[in-house]
Amino acid sequence: MSASPSVSVAGAGVFGLATALCLAEAGCAVVVWDDGAESASQVAAGMLAPVFEAVLDAVARPHFDLLRAARDLWPDLAAGAGVDLDRTGAVAVGDATWLATVGAQLARLGVSAGEVGAAGLAAVSPGLSPTLGDGLMVTEDWRLDPLSALAGLRAAALARGVVFRDQRLAAAPPGSMLVVATGAAMDLAPELARLSPIKGHLARVGGPAAGVVVRGEAGYAAPGARGMVFGATMEPGVGDSTVVASRVQPVLDHGLALFPALRGQPVTFAAGIRAATPDGLPMAGRSCQPDTFLAVGARRNGWLLAPLVARIVTACVTGRDPGPYAARMDPARFGDC
Repeated sequence: MSASPSVSVAGAGVFGLATALCLAEAGCAVVVWDDGAESASQVAAGMLAPVFEAVLDAVARPHFDLLRAARDLWPDLAAGAGVDLDRTGAVAVGDATWLATVGAQLARLGVSAGEVGAAGLAAVSPGLSPTLGDGLMVTEDWRLDPLSALAGLRAAALARGVVFRDQRLAAAPPGSMLVVATGAAMDLAPELARLSPIKGHLARVGGPAAGVVVRGEAGYAAPGARGMVFGATMEPGVGDSTVVASRVQPVLDHGLALFPALRGQPVTFAAGIRAATPDGLPMAGRSCQPDTFLAVGARRNGWLLAPLVARIVTACVTGRDPGPYAARMDPARFGDC
């Protein structure tokens, strides 16, 4: 195989942009095709959170090593794309019984957590309700701003010679390999039939927002430059991105219980559609369809997994060793072809 093939990337979410940049750095001639529709990467909090994802999500828990390896690739990607990483960490807050469960899961993962009292919580998370008592703090979970990061990845790709076409790709152009990074869209390769949609609602509250990410029993609060993000629902099988007030209101209520001082600030709601595989890991690698590669099925960890998916797909395209995690994300693992 040529070391510098021509590659068309379908999709300009974080998987598509990170993969396009990685392919260009490997010497490929890359064209990204995307019609500009809002992606799940935009409707996200931008958390790079292997620890609390593994602690709080049973589907993610068996893949903690892979999630942490993906996070460890972010500093190099961020430096090359001018993306700011917030590495201040995250804190879990809740009643004593729930925190004990969280602490036990952290211990099983071999992760050190610091106990934080009321004064400590006020210092790391300004505005957090003083009625919450103690918390558990970890520094291994990071965060970025999704819109700024997408802009940075796109700018870095352009600087590497990637070409962008503002339209949806229906099929690979003649003479080009195809990388499918279309999220929940399912019509460019046979393996995509394995994907199922998961709708996610979140609420963004304007006003001052600083400090660490806060994890509660019923959701999270992620501060950023554009306000505080409260999230997020997980609605399996729902592929309609229309905001449903009755679904997102509990998310907002939980967030405002954590940060009561934000009551009365402007609120906006959003909903995005994630794509998920049966085992919760993406499909990253070669399709059974000739000259086609997949970078899809991120479920709820697209931002976290993007640099690892990009490296695996690039290695497959260029005929290099895809590394130790490629088999776990191989599209062939479901036996569809």
